[in-house]
Amino acid sequence: MRKHNFNPGPSVLPEYTLEQTSKAVLDLNGIGMSILEISHRSKEFEGILSETQELFKELLDIPSGYTILFLGGGASLQFAMIPYNFLNTKAAYLNSGAWASKAMKEAKFFGEVIEVASSKADNYTYIPKNYTVPDDVDYFHITTNNTIYGTELKTDPTVKVPLFADASSDILSRPMDVSKYGIIYGGAQKNLGPAGVAFVIIKNDLLGNIKRSIPAMLDYRTHVENNSLYNTPPVFAIFACLQTLKWLKSLGGVQAIYKKNVEKAQILYDEIDRNKLFRCPVRDVEDRSLMNVCFVMNDEYKDLEAPFLEFAKSKGIVGIKGHRSVGGFRASIYNALPKESVITLVEAMKEFEAKN
Repeated sequence: MRKHNFNPGPSVLPEYTLEQTSKAVLDLNGIGMSILEISHRSKEFEGILSETQELFKELLDIPSGYTILFLGGGASLQFAMIPYNFLNTKAAYLNSGAWASKAMKEAKFFGEVIEVASSKADNYTYIPKNYTVPDDVDYFHITTNNTIYGTELKTDPTVKVPLFADASSDILSRPMDVSKYGIIYGGAQKNLGPAGVAFVIIKNDLLGNIKRSIPAMLDYRTHVENNSLYNTPPVFAIFACLQTLKWLKSLGGVQAIYKKNVEKAQILYDEIDRNKLFRCPVRDVEDRSLMNVCFVMNDEYKDLEAPFLEFAKSKGIVGIKGHRSVGGFRASIYNALPKESVITLVEAMKEFEAKN
């Protein structure tokens, strides 16, 4: 029996993706070779890569003038690649969580970093607001969803400088106005595919304006000019991403999945707000993430935390233990998680409340 998988990443994948990739591991479309064996220079993979890029563009309504890259190193490598390629003098960052903080740390190797706002003092329980982005910075960097703390920036900021976004954990979960961004990047292992590949959506006219020399593998121009094929890309992971994109299109695309995500999140947040045992630590309701729902035991029930985890496990629920910096619980309800899993979790919360 399939578990109710609330893991934050690597996370649940669509059944369609699992079925198609498992078939391709044995034989890719009847060619007599596994997807694990084909050359990244083959016509088979050329078709896979092209289809993946085109479907990504279609689903996010990406305008012309952008390139989609698939790279190794995860989003964490992008923390360094972005300032290496774009930070001439100074850059602005919104510090909304642990990953935003790590991105800032990497940028400081290359120039001045301006923290326009931060919610760190309150343990990142809200998205900072009412900040000003200086007009003279090279770019402004945001993290759209904070997996650890359960907060999400649900609108696309309007700024006068290039806007860069780490969208690892909410890409393709809601509509985005890509035209407002210079770069959108992230790891695939939340809403797109298995671990092992990062996506980068990059506006081409931003390239080539840096003053420093950059090693080939860390230069975005290298990967744009070679269509992600400068070195051997993660062939299997890209194939799996394609299957997820096909699945998403079959459901009606990003707008359709967004409606499902809002519904799933509302079901769970309603129970958290109703249940006497639990509360959501996110300060501002409008900042509650649609992807990572954090909740903790109320103080008088703290001793029930471990028993609830065991109770949930007995119901086939896995992956809800909260990050150590927040504690409590975190239910990651990405695109591929069915509503039935959320309902199972809610019923477990109700039953546990009745017992205690």
